[in-house]
Amino acid sequence: MFDAIKPAAEFCAVMVEALGIGIITLIALNALFQAVIRLFRKEEADLIFQELRLRLGRGILLGLELLIAADIIHTVAVDLTFKSVGVLAVVVLIRTFLSFALEVELNGRWPWQARSREVVGSRQR
Repeated sequence: MFDAIKPAAEFCAVMVEALGIGIITLIALNALFQAVIRLFRKEEADLIFQELRLRLGRGILLGLELLIAADIIHTVAVDLTFKSVGVLAVVVLIRTFLSFALEVELNGRWPWQARSREVVGSRQR
């Protein structure tokens, strides 16, 4: 039965990985396109740069989550060995560190820290 599931799991892992790569690419291109348009409109460059960084960071975070999911699918369903689990652990550790670093860079706080009331109130308006 496992032999019947393996090809489907490989396909799913490849599709999720492609989706992660595609999301990072599309969001990056969209963010750059929007920034260029705003530069031609003579908007404030510092504001454009900050929003560009924010959009790129969010796109990378989303893509990283999907790439981690693809690695987990591939390792658990396709190539389950002690070596592959060890490699998966290192890859997930590195990508998780990158996700946390991006989260701190984008929001100025750790993901588990509560948002300040000022930030929450300003986003609801």
